[in-house]
Amino acid sequence: MKTDFEAYPFEKLNRLLADIEPPEGTESISLTIGEPQFETPAFILDVLKEHAHLFNKYPRTAGEPFLRQGMLTYLDKRFGLKLDDGQIIPTFGTREVLFNFPQFLLDGIDNPVMAFPNPFYQIYEGAARVSGAQVVYLNLTADNHFQPTIDEGELSKCDLVILNSPDNPTASVLTREQMVEWVRLALKHDFILLNDECYADLYLHDPIPSLLNASIEAGNPEFRNILVVNSISKRSSAPGLRSGFIAGDATILGRYMTYRTYVGCAAPLPLQHAASVAWADQEHVEGFREKYRRNFSLAKEILGTVTPEATFYIWMKVEDELHYTQELYRSHNIKVLPGSFLGREGQGSGYVRLALVYEEETMRRALETIAHFNKERK
Repeated sequence: MKTDFEAYPFEKLNRLLADIEPPEGTESISLTIGEPQFETPAFILDVLKEHAHLFNKYPRTAGEPFLRQGMLTYLDKRFGLKLDDGQIIPTFGTREVLFNFPQFLLDGIDNPVMAFPNPFYQIYEGAARVSGAQVVYLNLTADNHFQPTIDEGELSKCDLVILNSPDNPTASVLTREQMVEWVRLALKHDFILLNDECYADLYLHDPIPSLLNASIEAGNPEFRNILVVNSISKRSSAPGLRSGFIAGDATILGRYMTYRTYVGCAAPLPLQHAASVAWADQEHVEGFREKYRRNFSLAKEILGTVTPEATFYIWMKVEDELHYTQELYRSHNIKVLPGSFLGREGQGSGYVRLALVYEEETMRRALETIAHFNKERK
């Protein structure tokens, strides 16, 4: 087992900026972390308060029936997917499942191989390291429109492939046809394919399908080898609820459920009650989508950036992302995340990630400041 973990991107950022003092009296705005800065809807908080007395009860590892039903209702209403109870497991957010599921899946495999996009959400890398897996990078570049390039020779060696569509940090989105092709490759080469769909509800125009929809279209309605994870954090502005799920192949999930009884990641009952109503309701999410639409409209107007199909990220090209980040903070007290902190082997260099997670007026101030800063640098 390898535990020589790479420092987390935000720890690297703290080091990069440690000796810099931003101007006194300036507004501090951090566009670094993917944490919505909007109020959690009141109806969710009301349910949490109503069930606060249940903190004196142990929750079930499998999740309470009402939570599972809320998630199944979500999958039906949002994607038209009619899953049964054995095809979904509630999780304590998705960070924990993305870290421990690869360990479960790859245990006992000699010289396991795991593939994921590069740049990436760093939990994928941590899971690979603790699993002792060789990593195949699916490099996301401007030349391939930030889409994972398919190399069947490499994929044929893989035991687990993680996709992230809509993607963090590049905001790229796989088409339905591309996802169908990935499902067919998973079946052809017998690897497990998992899509991290935490940004699937933050589409700006047309709803984005799930990999499970693509699995059905590929003639695989039982979801053999196919899994997805999703989270309430972004869609409901409720990251503190720590509510996620993994869904798909029931055979794999049955074994994984047994493993999870030892992990101890069950959500407290009040959180499960609140999450269940949030998952089942689709109307409140449109309000957050509209906020992101306005923020991206501002970014296009002020910075001239291209609006993505989904997420709340801008993947902005700059000359030197480390120096850019330092000087923006030094002169204007605004933090962005260098792309090289999110990639390996040079991927992500020359980019910074901006998270458009504030209310419109705050975003306008930040974007106008960045535009002024960019103009000064030319």
